[in-house]
Amino acid sequence: MARTLKQNQRTELGDALRKSRRAFIGIGVFSAVINLLMLTGPLYMLQVYDRVLLSRSMSTLVALTILMGVLYLFMGLLELIRSRVLVRIGNRVEEDLSARTFDIWVTQGRYGQGSTRGRPLDDLSTVKTFLSGPAPGALFDIPWAPIFIGVIWMLHWTLGLAALIGAIIIFIVAALNEFTTRKALMESRHLLLQSRNIADSTHRQSDSVLAMGMGKNILARWQAAHEKGANLHTAGSDRAGGFTATTKAFRMFLQSAILGLGCALAVVQIITPGTMIAGSIIMGRALAPIQMAIGQWKGFVRARQSYARLNAFFEAVPEETETLQLPEPKGHILVKNVVAAPPGADKAVLQNVSFEVKPGQGLGIIGPSASGKSTLAKLLVGVWAPQRGAVRLDGATYDQWNRQTLGPYIGYLPQDVALFDGTIKDNIARFDPEASDESIVIAAKHAAVHEMILQMPNGYDTLIGAGHLILSGGQVQRVALARALYGDPKLLVLDEPNANLDTDGDKALTAAIAGSRARGNTVIVMTHRPSAIAAVDLVLMLRAGKVEEFGPKDEVIKRLQEKQKPPQGAPV
Repeated sequence: MARTLKQNQRTELGDALRKSRRAFIGIGVFSAVINLLMLTGPLYMLQVYDRVLLSRSMSTLVALTILMGVLYLFMGLLELIRSRVLVRIGNRVEEDLSARTFDIWVTQGRYGQGSTRGRPLDDLSTVKTFLSGPAPGALFDIPWAPIFIGVIWMLHWTLGLAALIGAIIIFIVAALNEFTTRKALMESRHLLLQSRNIADSTHRQSDSVLAMGMGKNILARWQAAHEKGANLHTAGSDRAGGFTATTKAFRMFLQSAILGLGCALAVVQIITPGTMIAGSIIMGRALAPIQMAIGQWKGFVRARQSYARLNAFFEAVPEETETLQLPEPKGHILVKNVVAAPPGADKAVLQNVSFEVKPGQGLGIIGPSASGKSTLAKLLVGVWAPQRGAVRLDGATYDQWNRQTLGPYIGYLPQDVALFDGTIKDNIARFDPEASDESIVIAAKHAAVHEMILQMPNGYDTLIGAGHLILSGGQVQRVALARALYGDPKLLVLDEPNANLDTDGDKALTAAIAGSRARGNTVIVMTHRPSAIAAVDLVLMLRAGKVEEFGPKDEVIKRLQEKQKPPQGAPV
């Protein structure tokens, strides 16, 4: 991550860290004072051995001891302040970027990229944990190693030379640690994430897995990714652990070797015994941050990877700029020469699609599977953008609207419908904390689910989701229809809204479409079943991504029926 921080290009995460520049400068100053105060112990021993023992002065010993205690107390306070400042830097970075990161996660979900590109919220938490931990303090202490070696050199050049050689060896070991563990740890993280995604998707589709006996095959697939990732993680961790153990043992050896070398110099009376002890202690202090950095290396690598991924996420999804506040939409939809494909796909699913739907009208979009109906539904609500052409709501493309302001005017029932963990009323109200009970009940009645909800254990306050009431597919679809109708949106887009409905549900859907149109709203329905278009007045036939028929419902159905009639004289 340190290397990334040195890059010249501006990034959102870098800007968030730069907001704490003064705090980092303060930490640097604190680190300088702390490292200077680290010389308290060696200097105290030097004075005790070379002054107190020779002079046998108790007053000198008391004065030195009091001074030593005060300096250590001051050092402890600075350490406490430094650690607290680092914690608050981590908190501030998370506070500045948490909302933005959550938006990116949601945006990735609409493009279907969330599971393949990692979890940015986890990455942000990793960066925060790194900033709040002991590793940054060690990084601030490492530059003081040459200064401590210089102090040892001042004691005697022989001790300084030994310390310099030992420090170079430690740095070489640290570099080897980086080069030999980076690839293994990165690959293991990718494979473990892949196995996690397999487990998550299996959990979501557990019914199919168990019913069709797919468990053994899915388990083998999960184990292959998990075991390979675990093996790489073990290999990388073993190497890192080996380097950590090596540096720890070598540091202790070097500290003792400095003591032995100092003893030899003291025996021939080149240095004093106090200098010998001081040199050994300073050597240990000089190499301690390096050893700590090596011990924290896995956390450092994770933070660096998370930092790089977050910057890639922010770059891939630019922050939305403030747009002009447009008037309240009426629901006029104009699709002009649209060519579109799902994000990441090369081949266009929709080709030169054009039509217009005015407020109060209802459009039924029909066609065989894979004709592009769901892609068109996502374009109509602004979730996806066309490659060419335009989708306009009241004359403005969706990038001209403020999404938060526009959202309440759009009702959307996706093909893969799902509800959130929470109460029925929260789901219908789109989790709006200011939603009134009256507006929730009105939406439920428009969807004809009011009576069904009252039959539930706690009515509108019934909790649904993991560990609570499990709704059937038809119930989920009807509650989601009430959510789409909440607030009486001007544009209502329903993608296969009757896929899980029974006869009563079909009647309720038809009534909901007719009621929304009667209130002057635009309704667009994608469907395979004729019952869903009973209350619309326009029909569009899609085939292979192209408009085959468009116009008033009765005329289009008549033309389609004529096309299906066998030629005169042909066998039936």
